[in-house]
Amino acid sequence: MAINDYAAALKKGKRNYQLALAKGAYPYLPALDDILSYTEVTASVNLGLMDIPLAKIVGTKTAGRTNSFAGNFMPLLPEKSEFAAKWASLYNHQIDDGIRDPIVVYEFMHRFYVQEGNKRVSVMKFLDSYSIPGTVTRIIPKKTDDKENRLYYEFLDFYEVSESYDVWFSKEGSYKKLIKLMGKKAGEVWSKEERTAFHAVCEKFSKSYQDAYGEKLKLSPSDAFLIYMELYGYDKLKEETHLQLKESLTKVQKELLLAEKGSQVTLVKDPESAKSSLLGKILPAGTSPETLKIAFLYRKSPETSSWAYAHELGRLHLEQAFGGKLKTLAIEQVNTDDQMKDAVDNAVAAGCNLIFATAVQMVNQCVRSAIQYPKVKFFNCSIRMPYSSVHTYYARMYEAKFLTGAIAAAVSRTDKLGYLADYPIYGSLANINAFALGARMINPYVKVHLDWSRLKEQDGKKRLQQDGLLFVSDDDMITPNNPTREYGLYWKKEDGTLENLATPIWHWGKFYERIVTNICNGSSEANSSKKETAINYWWGMSADVVDVICSGKMPHGTHRLINFLKNSICAGSFKPFDGLIYSQDGIIRCREGESLQPEDILTMNWLAENVVGEIPKFEELTEEAQMLSGLQGVYKDEDEKETR
Repeated sequence: MAINDYAAALKKGKRNYQLALAKGAYPYLPALDDILSYTEVTASVNLGLMDIPLAKIVGTKTAGRTNSFAGNFMPLLPEKSEFAAKWASLYNHQIDDGIRDPIVVYEFMHRFYVQEGNKRVSVMKFLDSYSIPGTVTRIIPKKTDDKENRLYYEFLDFYEVSESYDVWFSKEGSYKKLIKLMGKKAGEVWSKEERTAFHAVCEKFSKSYQDAYGEKLKLSPSDAFLIYMELYGYDKLKEETHLQLKESLTKVQKELLLAEKGSQVTLVKDPESAKSSLLGKILPAGTSPETLKIAFLYRKSPETSSWAYAHELGRLHLEQAFGGKLKTLAIEQVNTDDQMKDAVDNAVAAGCNLIFATAVQMVNQCVRSAIQYPKVKFFNCSIRMPYSSVHTYYARMYEAKFLTGAIAAAVSRTDKLGYLADYPIYGSLANINAFALGARMINPYVKVHLDWSRLKEQDGKKRLQQDGLLFVSDDDMITPNNPTREYGLYWKKEDGTLENLATPIWHWGKFYERIVTNICNGSSEANSSKKETAINYWWGMSADVVDVICSGKMPHGTHRLINFLKNSICAGSFKPFDGLIYSQDGIIRCREGESLQPEDILTMNWLAENVVGEIPKFEELTEEAQMLSGLQGVYKDEDEKETR
């Protein structure tokens, strides 16, 4: 009988009421009129009839019916009251025919407040329905710098194209990310069919998420929805059944827990000390190298890619360092998600239990594969990626760039140096600025002229040459099939000859050797597959994974200076980003007596005051550069805005 269901709803209401009192919170429904009494409003808009997610209905328009309901919209009035009888009648009507009469609500800051239909909302919430029809009037607050207000105005832009109230995110930029993940352009208006499909997907996801986790996770369904889309794509979401989606959600629990905690990335800045030598000894309390089979995945071949070539040298070093005790294999031409999935499947089938994916473009499929193969350890060569299923690794190359900047200023007879950068991604801005600061330490008047090699229909190297820049910092690595001396720091003399002065070195072999050593020695970070934490190995000169090779023709005094600086950086007594530092716009980025924190260096999106040039706009980049920058670029947290 419906009256028995009312009793169950009343029980839920009383429980919610008591919990609120225990926490010192208001135990009834909030009234919008009370909220608006201290809020500045700019407009009121009639949106008409729509389906309203019940989870977003949080209160009443006026205070008249507030005390009849607990904060969860469950009733508080006695079972024998007239209120209870009407509630039970509505319950029967919903069970028999369905409630079709729309409620009347006001929307404010993405929350809905009922003017007519409180009992209908209560019944539908009790039945765990997803939405209810209602006529909506939107009340728009004055624009402020408050985060919730900024999020709401981002939602208003999203609503203009989608007419959807199904998602509400806690992080700025999420609506733009959602639109991009759906394969749509900014400002592109959705069709009626697309809106209907999106509503259905959100309803399915919300129910699956609730069934999978209930109240175990504090992460909102919308934030979880975006994470799931980022990992698996919108098409998979549309195709999965409720049960399939529920099962998939349980598999990504670690990633959801990490997001719930704020998606913080733990930087491991130095390798753990090995407990004993791995060569010729039995390792304590860890994994024996004989049991390891390691796959290296490359987007291109080592013959055609300097990046793949450097990692291939690292793989060969790893085999040599362990004296043949472990086995490795390399898989090339892993460019798409499908190729990545096939490569991982083949590697696992071949017995690999450790996989290094050497490009950031592989990271999403890397996470999916790690979820599919929980007994395999996965590492991705990238910076600051918030995933707990995959560890990431990268080198503090800015330390080497600081030294090459000092060398350039010491040996040049000009106040103009050139710097050719590739991608505006995490780390590259730190490299540019470190080079500029190293040069300025030697010559306070020096200017570093910056250009980019990954721009559409533009040749950055040619422009630097046309500007008469003789001392240039170029690519750090060479490609075997396309050998050139224009790498590292070089001096292009007026007679056309070229002299290499110094080059930064990525010692990927030593990087891999140390990671495998840590795994074998039972390192807590390397073996933290069960922890909901994102780990990023970010090692530098102190770990011997970054270095600078100098020309034998370099002056003896400059050699001594560079060795002194190198040793000081390794010892931690000297930091490139230390003391008073200004950016191009005159903002103080680091104060006297202070040093930039690792997070500030990693996410640097500004240029030092002695850099001549700018960060290119996202649309100026080549297609490949856009893909990489979308994952790891300085535009990522700024929603592809200019960051000067």
